[in-house]
Amino acid sequence: MSDGGSEGAPERDGLRAALAGLTTRGRSFLAAGVAAAVCSYLLGQADLLRVGLLLAALPLVCVLVLHRTRYRVAGSRTLAPARVPAATESRVRLRMENVSRLPTGVLMLQDRVPYVLGPRPRFILDRVEAGGRREVSYRVRSHLRGRYPLGPLQLRLSDPFGMCELTRSFSASDTLTVVPRVEPLPAVRQVGEAAGYGEGRQHSPALAGEDDVIPRGYRHGDDLRRVHWRSTARYGELMVRREEQPQKARCTVLLDTREDAHPGSGPDSAFEWAVAGAASTAVHLLERGFSVRLLTDTGSSVPGPDGAGSFAGGTGSADAAGLLLDTLAVVERSEEHGLSAAYDVLRGGNEGLLVAFFGDLDEEQAVVAGRMRQRSGAAVAFVLDGDAWTRGPGGIRFSDGQVPVAERLQLLRKAGWTALPVTPGDTLPTLWRAAAERTGTPETVAGGRS
Repeated sequence: MSDGGSEGAPERDGLRAALAGLTTRGRSFLAAGVAAAVCSYLLGQADLLRVGLLLAALPLVCVLVLHRTRYRVAGSRTLAPARVPAATESRVRLRMENVSRLPTGVLMLQDRVPYVLGPRPRFILDRVEAGGRREVSYRVRSHLRGRYPLGPLQLRLSDPFGMCELTRSFSASDTLTVVPRVEPLPAVRQVGEAAGYGEGRQHSPALAGEDDVIPRGYRHGDDLRRVHWRSTARYGELMVRREEQPQKARCTVLLDTREDAHPGSGPDSAFEWAVAGAASTAVHLLERGFSVRLLTDTGSSVPGPDGAGSFAGGTGSADAAGLLLDTLAVVERSEEHGLSAAYDVLRGGNEGLLVAFFGDLDEEQAVVAGRMRQRSGAAVAFVLDGDAWTRGPGGIRFSDGQVPVAERLQLLRKAGWTALPVTPGDTLPTLWRAAAERTGTPETVAGGRS
């Protein structure tokens, strides 16, 4: 990522801008010169007039010389890496090159960064010879996920006497993406995988009849008995029938983003735990070969505006994980008051494995969540206990209309969910293993174990 520009070329109103760039020293010299000239007129001292003219001329000459200086400087910026997990550092490298035939004076290099990433970096570059290069670097880090612009890069020119400073900006900027932290999850089998999703693959025949065959080109080693002669005659090359193909295991990761469901804010809030949990789950399932879709309570899903698509796991799962993490980097709390929009998306068909991260649920929304279970092959719910996340020393908080977490878990388990509570200090790997251990047990199905 780079940008470039030329410094010192005359600009419209450039001289006015150069005069506005007078430093405190330059303004002091100019004021002293004017004062000396006025005093020489009042007192009739010719020598004092010459001193005043010299004092006033020096900053003006510096302004004119700096304005007419034609430095050509190219700049570039490199992020390593451009996508980082929260609370992880990224190194930014700045490179300046003097592409003119004249050496530069003292340059001050400044990059614009959001306050969340730290103080604005500034560097002083001594004289850069013609064709010379200088490289500097700084580090940025944010505990809050999001996308943060870096730049544009600013270059401040100064004369040798420090009378005037001019600031020129390059045009290009880069973006640092801070994604949720991803925790590696244990390789345990959830209920969805035991029911034919995950490692237990379903198979679908590639053809339904002689007329519905989907042929492919002949490959060395294919059985000649699989040659489809009708397609061979049509395409003019050997075509064979496709074999049965394994059906991709599917999973939907549901993230409850309702503002009312997640009290508190900041990097240690319940909402940020849920976002990080959704990211860890999606990446883990992609690595295990699942086709993963991310769905929120608003009904919006990634990929695809209608929720019909999903990111395929296995080969290319790293790219799919990157796209999902980029989406979760900017997800915000919604103004929705219920889960009906998400249910409308899920009721379109069998979703395979459903993993949900719920916030506070009242009785009505707990019933809606229970219906989601009927539209999936298996369902695992992590229910964040809002009281535990906002409870102060010796106090307790219950939201209006909120059902206590034990009752929420009971309602979900009766509907067939494998449901676990989440409190501050809990880690997703531990809960993930606990969910696998609860799968298929009589207590989980009956909802009798909390």
